[in-house]
Amino acid sequence: MFMSRVSAFSRQILHESKKSSRIQKILDIPSAASGKRSYCTSSILSGPVVIPSENADPSMKKYKFWNREEYATKGKYDYIINISPDSIQREAKILNLSDPDDEANSALFESLPYGAQILKTGTKLVDFEDVGVNEPNVVFVSPSCPKARKQLPLLLARYPSIEWVHVRSAGIDFVVSDALSELPVFMTNAKGQFSSSLAEYTMMACSYFAKDLPRLMKQQKSKNWEKYDVEELRGKTLGIVGYGDIGRACAKLAHVYGMKIVALRRNPKLSANDPYCSAVYGTDKKSLNKLMSESDYIVSSAPSTVETRGMINADAFDAVKENAVFISLGRGPVIDEDALIAALKNGKLKGAAMDVFCEEPLPESNELWDLENVLISPHNMDQTSTFMHEATEFFVYENLPRFICGQNLLNPVNPKLGY
Repeated sequence: MFMSRVSAFSRQILHESKKSSRIQKILDIPSAASGKRSYCTSSILSGPVVIPSENADPSMKKYKFWNREEYATKGKYDYIINISPDSIQREAKILNLSDPDDEANSALFESLPYGAQILKTGTKLVDFEDVGVNEPNVVFVSPSCPKARKQLPLLLARYPSIEWVHVRSAGIDFVVSDALSELPVFMTNAKGQFSSSLAEYTMMACSYFAKDLPRLMKQQKSKNWEKYDVEELRGKTLGIVGYGDIGRACAKLAHVYGMKIVALRRNPKLSANDPYCSAVYGTDKKSLNKLMSESDYIVSSAPSTVETRGMINADAFDAVKENAVFISLGRGPVIDEDALIAALKNGKLKGAAMDVFCEEPLPESNELWDLENVLISPHNMDQTSTFMHEATEFFVYENLPRFICGQNLLNPVNPKLGY
């Protein structure tokens, strides 16, 4: 039964290596000490070992984040567990803090690796009452849990055996709280899952204004054959506020278009030698205003944290370059919407493409709906038909096998910082 699940290559390895230690040597993994397995202790609590990546910022010798363009759908350790169950170092006993009807979580019930089991699924602490206090060691939390911010700290307080929380989204703002930040738990997210589609949206938004698509569509509707000048993106400057995985994916595509890239991030030294960027600034007010004054197109891809909320304010828009276009795709609260609307109405900004907002759904009374120089999308520019399923599969096929094999996890986040 087991052999039927193994590829031809895997069967060859098993045939040639009669001992699991031989397999471990071939695949460069540590052996279990004296055949004993540790199910409670975890090396990840002291901080993850960062993972090498050829496409990481050159200034970073090692890279600890996953990206769908760089990794296979199924990770190395999922493969290792399948061909050698002896590689299991600990069991994963999972509490699934999600809506039981969340279809995007199907992989949790259909494709778990050896050594993993779902103990219970629910959205409130009471749903997990029959689980032993010292039994679970992993929590998977989904945005489909309506009050995850309140329920997650309660769950962690009740079950002190929990070592790891994985969030099935790139943004962790829906779980961050003061109560959570005080608890010593290791957390990861789905960073890298949504970046490529948002980068494509960014380039579409740039082209929307550069080629004046609103005019083009009006002329087509009125059957008006009237030529007009368009702008090139080549040679223009793209400023990126929040140079994380999404920001860098935008830079990668913009670089292909021949655009100049300037970026802003909390620790600019991490991107000091980035091949896509001409300049990388810190997050102080002076640096933000400098980026705004230099950029023809500005992308806000920063997370929503205490430090970033409202950071792109009236002062920043006052510093903006003439005829600049603003693109918002990170988190809405990073932008002062009143200041943005004022800049759109007084001509400081040529236009804006908005995928995220301070309040969602966007109220009908919001002025942004009525401005002709605004492109609005309902926070769905990363929403492919499979995007949430793939986010769950990252947990099932990549990080969960790493945890079971006693390896360090990808995509660590800091609940205190909010990203």
